[in-house]
Amino acid sequence: MMGMYGAGGSGLAWFGMGILWLALIGVIVWLAIRLATHRNAQPSATLQAETLAPKPPNESALEILDRRLATGEIDVETYKASRDAIRETRGEPK
Repeated sequence: MMGMYGAGGSGLAWFGMGILWLALIGVIVWLAIRLATHRNAQPSATLQAETLAPKPPNESALEILDRRLATGEIDVETYKASRDAIRETRGEPK
C-alpha cells in the first residue's frame, strides 16, 4: 500500500482531467478565431468614408438612379431599364 501513494488515481480522475484540458484548449482556439475574424470584419477606411458621407435628404428614385450612374455603380443599360420601370410605375410616359 505504501508504494501506491500518488500512483495516478482512478480512471475517472484521468478522464475528468482529459476533458478539462480539451475544454480549455477548445475555449482558447475559439477565442483566437473570434478575435481574428472580428478584426478582419471591420470595414476599411475607404468603405467607412463612403458610409459616413452624407446623402442628400429626400432624394427621389430618379436622383438616386442618376447618382448611381454618375458614380459608375450601374451601367447605361441598367440605368435605362430602371428609369423606364420607375417612370412606368409613376404613370409617366417613357
